[in-house]
Amino acid sequence: MPEQQNIEYKQSWHDDYLKWVGGFANAQGGVIFIGKDDGGEIVGVDDYKKLMEDLPNKIRNTMGISAEVNLHEEKGKHFIEIVTHPYSVPISIRGRYYYRSGSTKQELTGTSLNEFLLKKSGKTWDDVVEPRATFADIDEKTVTIFLQASENAGRLPENKGLTIPELFEKLRLTENGQLKRAAIVLFGKEPAKFYPNTFVKIGRFGKDDADLKFQETEEANLILLLQAVLNQLNHKFLTRPIEFEGMHRLEKSEYPTAALREIILNALVHRNYMGSPTQIRVYDNKINFWNEGTLPEGLTFEALKGFHTSRPRNVLIADVCFKGGFIDSWGRGTLKIYDACKQAELPEPEIKEFQGGFLVTLFKDNLTEDQLAKLGLNDRQLKAVSFVKEKGKITNKEYQELNETSDRTALRDLENLTELNIFVKDGEKKGTSYKFKSGG
Repeated sequence: MPEQQNIEYKQSWHDDYLKWVGGFANAQGGVIFIGKDDGGEIVGVDDYKKLMEDLPNKIRNTMGISAEVNLHEEKGKHFIEIVTHPYSVPISIRGRYYYRSGSTKQELTGTSLNEFLLKKSGKTWDDVVEPRATFADIDEKTVTIFLQASENAGRLPENKGLTIPELFEKLRLTENGQLKRAAIVLFGKEPAKFYPNTFVKIGRFGKDDADLKFQETEEANLILLLQAVLNQLNHKFLTRPIEFEGMHRLEKSEYPTAALREIILNALVHRNYMGSPTQIRVYDNKINFWNEGTLPEGLTFEALKGFHTSRPRNVLIADVCFKGGFIDSWGRGTLKIYDACKQAELPEPEIKEFQGGFLVTLFKDNLTEDQLAKLGLNDRQLKAVSFVKEKGKITNKEYQELNETSDRTALRDLENLTELNIFVKDGEKKGTSYKFKSGG
């Protein structure tokens, strides 16, 4: 059996492996086998008698915990099994904290350590009291906007006539009359006064990330920030192609508004507020959104495309946004993003972990090299796409001449491009040509 999340193989013992024991204790527990190679094959351990005496004492003296240390024999070779159970309190090794994630051991530092210690204490970052804040730091206009939204959503009954302190107590945003961090992030006049990285950076780039054309920064509480960022994108960073239906002027966004709104909401609600600000990069053919904070344990990026449970990082912020009708609590946010892009006939969004954060990319064009490569086009078809980009259309004869191929091969390739919704036929029989699908 290969190594996995809660199994580790070591051919011999070194005291440095106490970190693995601590990592298992801080995660879901696990087993270390001493005397097995990386593939799980028994190689044996010679000093097993001494280890059986030393290991329980080293684990107890170093970390203050106990672990099961068992001796096994197979085919005349001895190996040791160290079974570590998960602990509800944080376990340190000489002041350092380790955590088992996947099949690796990680040392927790900085924001990841703070999150871990809060989680072990039964709290999330937003559930902590902010002693520097008073109700004078709360923006009453934002509270009014929230109350109207919650009334429209029907998710916060019996809120009529409540004072702000009474409302915040009902929303669990206070503790013994003191404001929690969530209250400042959601309703604060100046959240950045308390948490400097609560703003959103937006940049317009040219050919690459070194080619920054211009940038803007939006600063506000979460509820105001959502609309402010959308407005900034629509008014300055994204073009709105104009079409007409009869006498009616229609403006369409480059990207579905529903997808943009959902991505920004997810970034603001689920981000790590101890880390870097949310960043949006706009390019000619794509837009990406990055916020610090990785996926909750047990959830994969592939799972985001289908049914998955809701596991908010900031429980109070997410709950208030739910009561205000801004989000739901069923983990459907990413599904809405995929569906909105599909309905707009845009490529599938890319959602992945990137540099300690969550990166979501929307693509404007189905015909970029990256997108075409995902479809598995051959070199002849890629040439044809480039030809149509320049000339506007291509015939079967032109395809044959361009690729020096037969009529049958040209027809098969062109039909495949049609099935993939890249080309559409224009005309019939000898007059048939192929051009891009409208909006492609």
